[in-house]
Amino acid sequence: MIKWQKTQRLVGSDDPAWIVENLFLDSLLFLRVLPTSVRSLLDLGSGAGLPGIPLKIVRGDLDLVLVESRRRRASFLSAVVRELALADVRVIAERVEDHLAELAGRFDAVVMRCAGDVNALLPLGARLVARGGVVVASGPPAPTPLILGEWVEVEGPRPGSTRRFAVHRSA
Repeated sequence: MIKWQKTQRLVGSDDPAWIVENLFLDSLLFLRVLPTSVRSLLDLGSGAGLPGIPLKIVRGDLDLVLVESRRRRASFLSAVVRELALADVRVIAERVEDHLAELAGRFDAVVMRCAGDVNALLPLGARLVARGGVVVASGPPAPTPLILGEWVEVEGPRPGSTRRFAVHRSA
């Protein structure tokens, strides 16, 4: 990631300690919300592969789809998948809306890191999960009222820190 960061500007810093603490460890917090029964996972707007790639590294049993419409970032994701020899990972270098017919209702879980309005993305994630599936979105520090699901607060990576996730369970 650091090598690509110099030319691609994938994340906010090229400091390895910052990347580990603020991106990789933060990505693993999704495991505190995701059911252990999840086998198929879609990372919506994967960007630099977060949280999908760290989740796949820890949960090698996952079938993972990374959706990233920006070609350069999708190329980075494909390179990471090859370099780490990650099995059962597919990169889609297009907008998820262009693949709804193929992807709708296929996943046990959809995850996303939301920099913007979580309410704009939760309904899209809900279309992608199977019945009984879950959509988990990391949210802004100050939670806004949700149109779907509820806010769940988990212990963060540092003592005394917390992280909020918007969680919608499909009926």
